[in-house]
Amino acid sequence: MSLLKWQIGAVTVTRFVELEAWLPANLLLPDATPESLAPHLDWLSPHFADGDGNIGFAIAGFLVESEGRRILVDTCLGQHVIPVYGGPENRGAGMLDAMQAAGHGPESIDFVLCTHLHVDHVGWNTKPEGDNWVPTFPNARYLFGRTEFDHWRAEVDAGRGDDAATFIDAVMPIVDHNQADYVDTDHRITEAVRLEPTPGHTPGHVAVWIESLGQTAMITGDATHHPVQWAEADWGVPADSDAAGAATTRRRIASAHADSSLLVIGSHYGAPTAGTIARDKTGFRFHAHAVAATTKEQP
Repeated sequence: MSLLKWQIGAVTVTRFVELEAWLPANLLLPDATPESLAPHLDWLSPHFADGDGNIGFAIAGFLVESEGRRILVDTCLGQHVIPVYGGPENRGAGMLDAMQAAGHGPESIDFVLCTHLHVDHVGWNTKPEGDNWVPTFPNARYLFGRTEFDHWRAEVDAGRGDDAATFIDAVMPIVDHNQADYVDTDHRITEAVRLEPTPGHTPGHVAVWIESLGQTAMITGDATHHPVQWAEADWGVPADSDAAGAATTRRRIASAHADSSLLVIGSHYGAPTAGTIARDKTGFRFHAHAVAATTKEQP
């Protein structure tokens, strides 16, 4: 399998896939019927949608290398039992295997940054060890948004939320091992890499903003799950905690950065994953970019 890789000035971003598939669009975006997708197929096809109402979807983590630091953005599903995705025996080691094969062992990671704390973004935070869950990345500081952490901690304490079990197994062990840092939604990790507040999907959701040598990029997290949402900002996913807020965030980003050189790297976009937002006569669309570089995983 090839890895997708981008160079943003002096910063390198590499995508590690845990799961990639085509699925009926309305499973992810209830408003995305074949009829409603049809006006967008001229720019969604062939990479992101087909003529039968299916869309590409991925679960991936991103390694950001900046100023000698290795920052892992989101950690996919891991070995946790997550009913909608099946048991871990059906998923393998996914992202972690891909990282190992590319020479990025768990001990090499300096920071783990979770854009938010849903199950498909925190999974490899921890790994099973006997009867316990322990940090997968032993030398890393795990950066949790303070607003996001407090929200999910309150949900767990109140016995609410489908993400409660994964929070207990994939987030709290990090706290227990004193590897957690609680950060603001505009926290800067290096001079070139900072967080960008993108609330809506969850209360403390962040994207990752990269700016280096005059080039810019953004790793979206779940501010958007599919490129069609740049054109249809009101098309949310059932897991959005504030659907109107999520739509507002998408409109703000599109309005501010359409027709610019900002490279948008979609956390859940199928390959080629990255591109730019452009204005058209009806609003916005997404232009997929050819991959800047690819590298082969080692067998």
